[in-house]
Amino acid sequence: MNKVRKIRPKERDAIILSLKAGVTPRLGLHHIQVGRTKEISGLIHDIDRIADGGSAFRLIIGEYGSGKTFFLYLVRTIALEKGLVTVNADLSPDRRLYSTTGHARNLYAELMHNLSTRTKPEGNALSSVVERFIAAAVQEAEAHNNNVESVIHQRLLRLSDFVGSYDFAKVITAYWQGHENDSTQVQADSIRWLHGEFSTKTEARQALGVRSIVNDSNVYDHLKLMGMFVQLAGYKGLLVNLDEMVHLYKLGNTRSRLSNFEQILSILNDCLQGTAHSIGFVLAGTPEFLLDTRKGLFSYEALQSRLSENFFAKKAGVVDYNATTLHLANMSPEDIYVLLTKIRDVFAKGDESEYLLPDEALKGFMSHCNQVIGDAYFRTPRNTIRAFVDLLSVLEQNPRLKWRDLIGGINVAADRNSDMPDIIAAKDDNVGELRNFKL
Repeated sequence: MNKVRKIRPKERDAIILSLKAGVTPRLGLHHIQVGRTKEISGLIHDIDRIADGGSAFRLIIGEYGSGKTFFLYLVRTIALEKGLVTVNADLSPDRRLYSTTGHARNLYAELMHNLSTRTKPEGNALSSVVERFIAAAVQEAEAHNNNVESVIHQRLLRLSDFVGSYDFAKVITAYWQGHENDSTQVQADSIRWLHGEFSTKTEARQALGVRSIVNDSNVYDHLKLMGMFVQLAGYKGLLVNLDEMVHLYKLGNTRSRLSNFEQILSILNDCLQGTAHSIGFVLAGTPEFLLDTRKGLFSYEALQSRLSENFFAKKAGVVDYNATTLHLANMSPEDIYVLLTKIRDVFAKGDESEYLLPDEALKGFMSHCNQVIGDAYFRTPRNTIRAFVDLLSVLEQNPRLKWRDLIGGINVAADRNSDMPDIIAAKDDNVGELRNFKL
């Protein structure tokens, strides 16, 4: 009987186009998730701690193409399903944690642009969060026959201990007033302020009557404010995902680089000491970003002492999945095989009768990769995945072509010199490794 597990065309196309371009799909991650179960389990504990009002900090380290971005998106998906709000951004030459030339504010604006909730996972959900907060205030005011604006002020009193809370509360109130007065401009200006899009205090004062804006010096303070605000709006907390941290390693100016490292230290200390609430940070970078003692995080002694590998875990040859720094393990050939079966399944829309390749071809493709590029095909699988998607794409468009001709005519059964394990037998043990983690 043919297996039928329908995959929506929208998800199928999104997955295929993303993998073909070598980037992480935003939709349908669960269709191609393989391995990393222990790492995911560790991050789920972090998400639960954030949801309970605590905080978390993780540094994810892996080589280029090892799956860091995919891992971040998977953690983000789980966080959304558990009721958190997420923000994510890639660092770049004009987006940093610390700056004096607007680059930190650029990062904040990108994070807010990508703010997502379970009902709006694609981003641009900040307006929805504010609306949800105000709706709850209106409901409370009606239930107790109070003034809505007074209720808003009362609910926002919990933010009073945070830097910038006064103007933050004033902007939220202005959004409500804009709603009451049918002023879409005031509402738009309020969201612009929350997005960090005002470049001068004068402009913000003219638009909203506030005396401060999001700038390079207070980005982290506003992230902490947002973490508490989303909780007041009825969500469990805020998860901040930052990718491409290697851009800090590439900074040529030593002072600028160390200032960014100091910001990371401040965030780490707040999260691990429990002074931050309802917020978590997951930062992803390459090994040199962490380990280089000249330009990496280990060049900063305070960070090196906090991020060093667990000595006893290393001595015992095991991994501490509760450590602040999590090194993504290499994908095994078995993991790669299961991943290829899932990609084949996506191409077939979940219908086994539509498979473009038999199981034998998958092993043949892996043997081909092993012979051409060695064990790097599973250590950094991005190129292998792209090649496999290209292969399936060609076969889909040209049904007369034979897979053996396209990958060098490898005869798997006759390949007596292959050192590859019997990955076919391992398939059933690896499929569905996320079943315990309900997405």
